[in-house]
Amino acid sequence: QVQLVESGGGLVQPGGSLRLSCAASGRTFSIDTGSWYRQAPGKERELVAEITNPGGSTNYADSVKGRFTISRDNAKNTVYLQMNSLEPEDTAVYYCNVVGKVLFGRRRDYWGQGTQVTVSS
Repeated sequence: QVQLVESGGGLVQPGGSLRLSCAASGRTFSIDTGSWYRQAPGKERELVAEITNPGGSTNYADSVKGRFTISRDNAKNTVYLQMNSLEPEDTAVYYCNVVGKVLFGRRRDYWGQGTQVTVSS
C-alpha cells in the first residue's frame, strides 16, 4: 500500500521561505510525475507546479513562477516544493499528487493529506 506523507507546512511571514516535502512510503513504488496543488478558502484547487520523469521537465502557475521550485529525489521517492518570497496570497492548503506504480501494480495517482501554509505578519 502506498501512502503520501506531506510535511513542511506552517506559518511564515511575508517574504519568508518554506519547503514542502511529499514522501511515498510504499515499498517498490516509483514516481512518474509529481505535482503540487493548493486550495485557498473559497477558491478552486489549482495546479501550482509539476515535475515529470525521466527528463525532469517542470511547469509552474504564473502566480508562483520565479518564486517556487519543484524538485524530486527518486531514490527517496520524494517530491519537494521550495517556496520563496512567500506572499499572503500563497496561503492555502497544499496537496501533493504523485503518479506512479507499485511493483506488479497498475499506474495510478495518489494524493497527500494536505498541509497548511499560512503567510501572515
